[in-house]
Amino acid sequence: MFDFGIVTRWFDQLLCGIMPGWLATTIEGVIIAVALILVYAVLALFYILYERKLCAWFQCRLGPMRVGRWGWMQVFADMFKILIKELIKLRNTDKFLFELAPYLVILASMLSFAVLPWGRGLQIIDFNIGVFFMIAVSGLGVIGILLAGWASDSKYTLVGALRGGAQMISCELSVAMSIMTMVVLAGTMSISGIVYAQEDAWFIFKGHVPAIIAFIIYLIAATAETNRGPFDLPEAEHELTAGYHTEYSGIHFGFFYLAEYLNLFIVSGIAALMFLGGWMPLHIPGCDGFNMVMDWIPSVIWFLGKAFFISFIIIWFKWSFPRVRIDQLLAMEWKYLMPIGLFNIALMTVVVVYGWHF
Repeated sequence: MFDFGIVTRWFDQLLCGIMPGWLATTIEGVIIAVALILVYAVLALFYILYERKLCAWFQCRLGPMRVGRWGWMQVFADMFKILIKELIKLRNTDKFLFELAPYLVILASMLSFAVLPWGRGLQIIDFNIGVFFMIAVSGLGVIGILLAGWASDSKYTLVGALRGGAQMISCELSVAMSIMTMVVLAGTMSISGIVYAQEDAWFIFKGHVPAIIAFIIYLIAATAETNRGPFDLPEAEHELTAGYHTEYSGIHFGFFYLAEYLNLFIVSGIAALMFLGGWMPLHIPGCDGFNMVMDWIPSVIWFLGKAFFISFIIIWFKWSFPRVRIDQLLAMEWKYLMPIGLFNIALMTVVVVYGWHF
């Protein structure tokens, strides 16, 4: 499998050979930032169309079909519409916090997105505590949601923000415990180290029963943490209009919209890295010919394919189950998911100590 680190190291050596080190580092940082923003925006647009088409398929419809072939240009039309819409200034809002909130949400989403490795040697930075950093920065988004609800001076936004804060903080615990279960199995908090530990077998197969339990808990809790249906209570339109971003318009609303869809990719990418081997190909012991063919598939394709598959499952949840109440969601988290997650970490520790995993 091709190592993209060869290309990045060659480019770094090329720049360092013709200019001072500080200037080379600055140029590399600018290139990475521009590439990150472009990939972030394009991936968000893809996910909007992806969900619309899947939603239509589940409901026996066609989805957007008019703008572009099969409607694939519809998302670009919607993007331009949001960009040119007026930013409405409300009189009774806390103007500083009101305008700060969407930037905090997009910042948390961007930082989480930036630490995901897309392939062998294709990542911005590899922390030895990458899992800890990823969990920490992903929790910043709830601050933006709470500020948006409070600063808007509306009962709908305030109730939506309180729901969002309670839901995200609660479910983040189960997400973190599911990830830590895989950290126990891998023996490292480096994201790339966890992926390399799955070179012989993906953790969903290698980790025995605790890995399957952690995967199920992660899917449920991650769906709730990203405010996806059937857990989209902070934006319940039949109760709260649009929830915490009711009073936002234009690009500010676009930031919330983009972050919501990119968070879907982020939690799907984390699931792919922790449970499905990340960019590692599927290998079957004894099938050397099959394994050789799998190795020819680029690592980026493996990672994106697994992430899109997890996203498909999460979208499937939304269009299969009715919306639950906030008390039902919190009861499920605190009475079931978190206790099971704590027990599962202890169970995985026993499995690792006694070598019962595959």
